[in-house]
Amino acid sequence: MINIHGIKAIYRFEMARTFRTLMQSIVAPVLTTSLYFIVFGTAIGSRMGEIDGVTYGAFIIPGLVMLSLLSESISNASFGIYMPKWSGTIYELLSAPVSWVEVLLGYVGAAATKSVMLGLLILGTARVFVPYEIAHPVWMVGFLLLTAVTFSLFGFIIGLWADNFQKLQVIPLLVVTPLTFLGGAFYSIQMLPPVWQTLSLFNPVVYLISGFRWSFYGAADVHIGVSTGMTLVFLAACLAVVWWVFKTGYRLRR
Repeated sequence: MINIHGIKAIYRFEMARTFRTLMQSIVAPVLTTSLYFIVFGTAIGSRMGEIDGVTYGAFIIPGLVMLSLLSESISNASFGIYMPKWSGTIYELLSAPVSWVEVLLGYVGAAATKSVMLGLLILGTARVFVPYEIAHPVWMVGFLLLTAVTFSLFGFIIGLWADNFQKLQVIPLLVVTPLTFLGGAFYSIQMLPPVWQTLSLFNPVVYLISGFRWSFYGAADVHIGVSTGMTLVFLAACLAVVWWVFKTGYRLRR
């Protein structure tokens, strides 16, 4: 039997932390993304042509949402599980009558919820600056949820692995953010020379942004089936790593 009360306790605690730090958790990312819309969407976009039949300002919306979604999913989940390790309360969690699945559902569920809320707020904010339409709203919501859960899981792994605050930031800053900028957030990889197009396909973020962009405009650099499949593979890999960590106890204690 799943311990619903245990999942709710972890979930509510993490969600309460978000609302206690509303400026950092919600307001700051929305304001930062608004600056991207002003600079790239309005100022630069007005001087650029269309890409795949879409104005540049509208074209970058899925990429900017993904940029915020990935960073916030990782940050929320990694910080959520790292703090119990840092403060020593991880021992109470490990001795509580909850399984690793329930711990995962509580922490990752809260992190994914916060990320989805943020993504929807950014989409609402984008409407102020750039008119856009969503061709496949069901796919858009599904891809938003899938990405939020997958990268919250990835952030959870980073939080388990990190043994100091510096390590908590190194992968998001030095790996994930550059891959996002190089993953077609601000351009189509079809605009690159053939060699660079091929190299871009080794960037996992390309599939996320491409799939999400398809849900908006029905056009993408990579087929939606491939994008979804690659995301599900990464999700399965993250689940396998978390299972292994709890099975072996690797770095569960500070």
